[in-house]
Amino acid sequence: MSALRFDDWDAPAVLLPLQGGGREGDGLHFSSNQNTIPTPALPLKGREPTVPLAPINAADKRIVNGKADINQLAPFKYPWAWEFFLKANRNHWTPLEISMAQDVLDYQHKLSPAEHHVFENVLAYLTTSDILAMRNIGLAVMEKMSAPEIQIYQARQVYEEALHTWTYQHCIESLGLDQQEIYNRYRVVPEIHGKIALANRRLEKVLRSDFDLTDRANLHEFALSYFFFAVIFEGCWFYNGFTPVFALQRRGLMKGAAEQLQYIMRDEVLHCAFGIRVIRELLIEENLTLDPAALRELWDEAEAAESAYAGYILKEPILGYNAELHVAQFRFIANRRARQVGVAEPFPGAGNVLPWLDEQANLRKEKNFFETRVTEYQTGGALAWD
Repeated sequence: MSALRFDDWDAPAVLLPLQGGGREGDGLHFSSNQNTIPTPALPLKGREPTVPLAPINAADKRIVNGKADINQLAPFKYPWAWEFFLKANRNHWTPLEISMAQDVLDYQHKLSPAEHHVFENVLAYLTTSDILAMRNIGLAVMEKMSAPEIQIYQARQVYEEALHTWTYQHCIESLGLDQQEIYNRYRVVPEIHGKIALANRRLEKVLRSDFDLTDRANLHEFALSYFFFAVIFEGCWFYNGFTPVFALQRRGLMKGAAEQLQYIMRDEVLHCAFGIRVIRELLIEENLTLDPAALRELWDEAEAAESAYAGYILKEPILGYNAELHVAQFRFIANRRARQVGVAEPFPGAGNVLPWLDEQANLRKEKNFFETRVTEYQTGGALAWD
């Protein structure tokens, strides 16, 4: 690369053929002369001549099994996917923006043993769940989607799952918890492990890179797996999973950790809404119907795992919250998600036993500027939520 020269870093570079001092084809000369017409260099050894390709038609894009160029973003076939990406970027945040000082005091001096148990085990479950979510989107879902406007939001989603994992780690470090013990609970506590094991079983098959979506049976399996992930795992388990910490927040406890979970919840609401939109479009595009018996099995498994988990983390109720409320709210949220997808409600008649939970997702509270950071700033305040 002795013939590689950089003449002017500030001016646009124009590629010219190598001029003097080197062998033909072994380097490039960069010039700032914008009036110079680029001249093709001699072909490098082994390089094939380029052949013009037909332009892309946006109508040829598909959610899966698309024939269009995966690298060409626009024109959009799914403009709503791009809007999701823009919305996600308006909610940008990091856990370091939120003080945990009061939480340290609360954790050490104000929480009861039952509240310690709830907080620690919710944190233990979440630490593993978001890593599982990150891997599923990055390795199973994104790789099989063939429209770049859909992939680009999912790339943001992968980042957000990593950000959420950082947030839980920030809470663990700030409170001085035993990291090895907390991170291993999902392995040694059966009720926590049960949810993770169910998720792994439901998602494992579609993680394979050779999972052929041109096969109709595989396509149904993929749609069902994505339904589990977007609607149940993120839309129900996550949405409902922060609630015990929000119950502490409503009593003035662990407010820093709870505020971070509110920002995570905003992300998860978008993840769920995006997943539901993808499922609806996929079913129409592929003329596919989800098997009602398979859906019933999904819901029953999810409810059983959530009930066991609630019974463990809330084996002793805390003020204003107990296992029965947790499971009842899961059923209510499950019905909402089912309606949004357009399938039958799994738990007809389930009521909204925690009407304040949606308020936590909206984060639309006036705050004293001198007590805490302002949460209704431009990037977050422009969002509309479920």
